[in-house]
Amino acid sequence: MQTLIPDPEEGGRAGRASPGRLWVLRAAVLAIILTAGAAIWTTNAWLTERFTETTRVRTELRLALYSGNILSELQRISVVPLLLARDPILINALETHDFSKSTATLIEAKEDIAAASIRLLDISGRTVAATNRHLIGTSFATAPYFIEAQRSRETIFTASPRETGGTEFNYSRALVVSGQLIGVIVVEAELAKFERAWAGISDAVAVTDSEGRIILTTEPKWRGVTMDEALAARDAPTAIERALQATADWANDAPDAYIRGQAVMRTESRIPFRGWRMIAFTGYESVRERVNAVLALEIMGFALLLAFAFYWLSRRARVQSARYRRESTELRALNARLSREIAEREKAQKDLAVAEQTLAQSSKLAALGEMSAAVSHELNQPLAAMKTYLAGARLLLQRGRGVEALSSFQRIDDLIERMGAITRQLKSYARKGGEAFEPVDLRAALSSALAMMEPQLKRRTVRISRTIARAPVRVMADRIRLEQVIINLLRNALDATKQVPEPAIDILLTAGETAVLSVRDNGPGISDLEKLFEPFWTTKKPGEGTGLGLAISSSIVSDFGGRLTAHNAESGGAVFEVQLPLIAQETGHPGSAGIRAAE
Repeated sequence: MQTLIPDPEEGGRAGRASPGRLWVLRAAVLAIILTAGAAIWTTNAWLTERFTETTRVRTELRLALYSGNILSELQRISVVPLLLARDPILINALETHDFSKSTATLIEAKEDIAAASIRLLDISGRTVAATNRHLIGTSFATAPYFIEAQRSRETIFTASPRETGGTEFNYSRALVVSGQLIGVIVVEAELAKFERAWAGISDAVAVTDSEGRIILTTEPKWRGVTMDEALAARDAPTAIERALQATADWANDAPDAYIRGQAVMRTESRIPFRGWRMIAFTGYESVRERVNAVLALEIMGFALLLAFAFYWLSRRARVQSARYRRESTELRALNARLSREIAEREKAQKDLAVAEQTLAQSSKLAALGEMSAAVSHELNQPLAAMKTYLAGARLLLQRGRGVEALSSFQRIDDLIERMGAITRQLKSYARKGGEAFEPVDLRAALSSALAMMEPQLKRRTVRISRTIARAPVRVMADRIRLEQVIINLLRNALDATKQVPEPAIDILLTAGETAVLSVRDNGPGISDLEKLFEPFWTTKKPGEGTGLGLAISSSIVSDFGGRLTAHNAESGGAVFEVQLPLIAQETGHPGSAGIRAAE
């Protein structure tokens, strides 16, 4: 039983506390303890659930970013076999069995695309060229990527176990010449770099294939087995470890698994590629630390409250009441600050999620859109011309005019060569490299470009006026790329005059201090000259243009040492000018060339 100290203010009266007052004291203490226990339990459960969900959302966002990185890498590597299967050096090496330049070509390609390895196999499956010279001469006749590539004319993806451990991710494609299989090109994607990156961020990450086998993981012992087998192989924690874990996480739900003796939560995400799935395991340490920090503040508050209750029940009720109100105000302010901080963190997490999703989507669309749009844009014209020549050849054969039909087939063969050159130029444009230039007569290049445009010109009534120098106008350039620029300018002029009642295109070729080729139309003109040469900017309707033609043309002209400009004519329409430096022997007589006009 507790006694009270005599109160001198009451005239020195001393004695025991009354039973009623002791009961009030005990009831108050018991009420505070029960309230504190209920509040701590409720707060712990609510904060644990909230912080656990926050950790899970972060893990899901991280998995989305990881999945985007894997897809971006696979999509980037998937186009490489198609390009290498058309490489004339590799095709010539397989046909002539001269592989002196093949390995150097593959090593250069590997450095450009950052692939793990590239191998060239002959028809028997023997390695004839490889970025890893130790593999030259090794036979892969029984490898899945070699067998599947022979059965299909498309790019084949295979994931097979590596003899030294891990998984090989290969894209393979058959090399076919005149309908005959001559070899197989194999490009291995470098996905092991993602494992190294994940190891420093997450507790454990694994990627499984459609059969549930682990093909990528931060845990080396998990490779090649299912997730259930991988988790079962881990030693369960001892009784002491489980007791300590239960003490630390006394309010957590049952853990999804134990990794290295620690309880973890499991988060899964689907990778939209061949049924792959990504699984991440995240520990509860961060959750418990954040929950315990809040609980410590709450327990401290209740401890203070209990102390103030004893103080209030002792002798100074009014003073204690005032102090209690001040402390309560501070606690409310602290709770308000915590609430604001939680709200700010939630907003930051949402903004981060949107930014990460936008970044992953932009990377995938940029890589895929640039390649597909550029190839479609640059090969459309030769394909249209081939269609016209094939139709003409069919009619000539039906009429028994075989010799004339052979001429059409020769033109088709020239167009195929041109298409191959265009694909090589697209690759050259991507790495901004130089090419072997030669003297080119701009007049001949213009005539060849007009011949290429002949099928489109015949489908419309367009007045084309040509004013061309009589003497040769020779510049240093790659003729194929130069014709590509002229075709782009003529095609843009045709598109600009679609809605004009009397369409007209004026072509002017002069030679002064520099060679100047002007292409003018009587269309509506250019609305935004500043954005004209930016990639993917176009005034055409969706589906009618990609916005790459002028950007590529400007880059090509710059490679030749010239420049491509545009402006609106005073009388209406747009004017594009290609200025190129003349060859040294031509610049000495800029005025010697006459001018001839053609309508």
